[in-house]
Amino acid sequence: MRWFKPNLRSSLHAIFSAGYPESAPTAAMEYSIEDIRQAMLGMMTDLQDAKFPQLVRRIRYASDVQALWFLRGDLMAVLAGSHGEAAAREKIDLVSGMFEDLLPDGLRSRPSPLSAIRHDDDLLIPPNPRNSGFRPSS
Repeated sequence: MRWFKPNLRSSLHAIFSAGYPESAPTAAMEYSIEDIRQAMLGMMTDLQDAKFPQLVRRIRYASDVQALWFLRGDLMAVLAGSHGEAAAREKIDLVSGMFEDLLPDGLRSRPSPLSAIRHDDDLLIPPNPRNSGFRPSS
């Protein structure tokens, strides 16, 4: 009588054997938490480091990727104060791309309607009767 039946042996072998990855490396393997941390700290200048030491400390000692994700708003505020909102938004978008596949689905960025280019010709705004030549009859 055999001690291990073939199906039990194959199932134990499957549990303890190391398999090969089935897919190519993803963004989760391209960037680590330290890469993201260094990118966020690299965006701040020495003057900003001196003015906002609490933000530098929070970025430096963030325990996980989610903590760094939520610190993007504070970093955006600091960068917008010195570089302007448009330039800060571009920098934050670069960092946000590093978080791909590292966060749960609920924490991913959603497209903002403010980032779309809008032209005045495309907007359907009714004319203001006070500014036009229209005068209602009394």
